Amino acid sequence: MRILGINALFHDPAAALVIEGHTVAAAEEERFSRRKHGKRPLPFSAWELPEKAAVWCLAEAGLRPQDLDAVAYSFDPALARPADAMGLEDPWDHLRLTYARRAPGFLAAALPGLDPSIVRFVPHHMAHAASSAFAAPDAETSSVLVLDGRGEATSHLAARRVGDRLEPLYGQELPHSLGLVYEELTEHLGFLRSSDEYKVMALAAYGTPRLLSQLRRYVHPTGDGGFRATGVPWAELCPPRRPGEAWSQGHADLAASAQACLEETLLDLVRWLHGRTHDRVLTMAGGVALNCVANSRIAREGPFDRVWVQPAAGDAGTALGGALYLAAHGGERTEPMAGADLGRRWSDAELEACLKTAAVPYERPADVAETVARALADDAIVAWFQGRSEYGPRALGHRSLLAHPGRSGNLERLNDVKGREQFRPVAPMVLADRAAEIFDGPLPSPYMLFVHDVAPRWRDRVPAVVHVDGTARIQTVDPGAEPLVARMLGSFERLTGLPVVVNTSLNTAGRPMVDDPRDALECFGSAPVDLLAIGPFVIRRGTFFAAGQPDAAAAAPRGASGAGADDSPGADGR
Repeated sequence: MRILGINALFHDPAAALVIEGHTVAAAEEERFSRRKHGKRPLPFSAWELPEKAAVWCLAEAGLRPQDLDAVAYSFDPALARPADAMGLEDPWDHLRLTYARRAPGFLAAALPGLDPSIVRFVPHHMAHAASSAFAAPDAETSSVLVLDGRGEATSHLAARRVGDRLEPLYGQELPHSLGLVYEELTEHLGFLRSSDEYKVMALAAYGTPRLLSQLRRYVHPTGDGGFRATGVPWAELCPPRRPGEAWSQGHADLAASAQACLEETLLDLVRWLHGRTHDRVLTMAGGVALNCVANSRIAREGPFDRVWVQPAAGDAGTALGGALYLAAHGGERTEPMAGADLGRRWSDAELEACLKTAAVPYERPADVAETVARALADDAIVAWFQGRSEYGPRALGHRSLLAHPGRSGNLERLNDVKGREQFRPVAPMVLADRAAEIFDGPLPSPYMLFVHDVAPRWRDRVPAVVHVDGTARIQTVDPGAEPLVARMLGSFERLTGLPVVVNTSLNTAGRPMVDDPRDALECFGSAPVDLLAIGPFVIRRGTFFAAGQPDAAAAAPRGASGAGADDSPGADGR
């Protein structure tokens, strides 16, 4: 079966294509539209579809809309109830249901040739569950936990995968929602709701959970697989923070208290689920599963031997989950994800054509990995654009900003480059076989979805990646899966003695991650980045800006015109 998955109703619109159980492509609309999260999660935007992402997914496989066997839409309006009946204050929520019911017609209009009768509504949390259970490796029999803001009428699903079946075990009805509570806190602390929840998690490390006992009155497990989470009087606990205003210790303490309360509740849910299934493996999805601090506590203190989190755990992942769900129910064997690099890619020739069109001076070194490692060793900040773009919110060595981890000032420097708050941490990437000697936590960790304690003897050696609480959100690199990144890390270690490089997303504040070559050049030109490694080519900041000078053509390095560019040995940087 050829199945197109669509997430559209709430936020992070995305599309994914699954053919005969194999994930061929997946991408978020924001990477095409350049609008962060694709849209705001308002009822008035519920009609907006991931049109560009869907068109690209089909083109990537050489398919037309009429070639599809099914389209999975990750929301089932038949399961929904009016907002007021669920205790939610959202007088325009009925628009969402109207748009969802009409989604087959909207999709047929957006994708001419598509038969609207092949559109299937997949329950939102079942799509989340399928995105983790069917995508995880070695998880044919496993438990599944989904938590987010809301679906049709619930905010949570506990389930079990056995082969090609997903068996629901418990769903928490709205208005109780751990995701919505965390969203409320995000807004109370002056950040953008349904967008900046990760900032609250980072801020929590600067506080102490002194308000935990008060929060437990409103957020706590019920012992039967569910929980209570609603009606928190945030202003009574701490004054609100206005956007742009400096945060206080009280704000950090409130964030720490809410984070601790979330972790306690999740641990109870995990233990209940294990008590029902006795499985070894837990897979997780939903926006709450992007809370890597909570994930680590579940892995450390929970009863499961292994915890796997979907790298696109937020709503974008339901596009893939919906397609996998229909594939499994159609009797097809679904294949685990090989990686998160499921987006767009360009050949070396296409990249070079883009550079020539942009009239920028570039070089094609013998080995781009070695060139980048030397630049990093000299304390350059490097924009790294390689291979297919990532699906999900994490930069995983395809659209990254890289820096030297041994220079403590590089944290502030990168936050300045990106234009973001200074309390925000950056992450380390490390070769998988070196991780255990430096970081203590779940290994391997290829998707940056857990935090690890940094070994004391290493904290002074890699200070740029150590958060205030002594932890780091790491990405382990398998040379078999990421040979170019691994080669760069190996070269950097030979030069510096450090098997770690700083890795943060290639974007600036408020903008989606860079996706295509034009995005990369625009970001490089507007931010103080020293070198851009794009495929096998590199652009240096000095020559980039010198290109506008009268004698730039004479000063441009060989390769700027393309002459000799294909003659360099070892030039394939993919």
